[in-house]
Amino acid sequence: MKKQILFPLIFGFISTLAIAQVPNDVYRMEAVSRPKISPEGSWILYSQSKIDAAKDRSVSKLYMMSSDGKETITLTEQTKLARTSRTPGRTQLINFFSLTDHQRIVDLPGYGFAKVPLAVKKKWNQQLERYLQHRQSLRGLVMLMDVRHPLTEPDQQMLGWAISATMPVHILLTKADKLKRGPAQNTLLSVQSRLREHEELVRVQLFSSLKRQGVDVLSKQINRWLTDDSVLADEPKSPSETS
Repeated sequence: MKKQILFPLIFGFISTLAIAQVPNDVYRMEAVSRPKISPEGSWILYSQSKIDAAKDRSVSKLYMMSSDGKETITLTEQTKLARTSRTPGRTQLINFFSLTDHQRIVDLPGYGFAKVPLAVKKKWNQQLERYLQHRQSLRGLVMLMDVRHPLTEPDQQMLGWAISATMPVHILLTKADKLKRGPAQNTLLSVQSRLREHEELVRVQLFSSLKRQGVDVLSKQINRWLTDDSVLADEPKSPSETS
């Protein structure tokens, strides 16, 4: 089953390369890479990338396709995947978005600037601490910090929970378009310097959803987490199943 599924993807890519005749065709090609099959064999997770010649960068997207080829789901750059609000604090529960039977993207409650009662914030903190420190299946945490106010007390508390659990963290310094390039870069270097002792676990980047700055870097990091072999490995069997 696995070979039958992977072969059309690989063959399709090779065929595309074979018909390239002029340099401009190279920029229109889309490369399929890192295909992974879910444990039950019903879904294929793969990354598709192409070159954006105008912006001189590589653009990649993550897709999930059913094994019969009848259904394809776009996992990245999907604007209708979840509803958002302009008011901080709307997300008050831990929300799960299932990709496969063994993969989920999790939206955690907001904190920091959320205008909610103190008792609610304390409840969130208790939930987040338990979840981040004891949920062993977590592959990584994406943290959003306003580039104008990075590493607030709640930010450092969240980081501490993740680091104590040896969890990789990818920090987005959001609203980078609000600062000029120089001050934004200085903030990035300052945050990286303050977190240098944890550089094996923590990465930091500038990000602007308005200008789409840093989207490619974030997408590649999420792709790496989602296509990690350990994520798609079969779940451990119970003693009764192995006996």
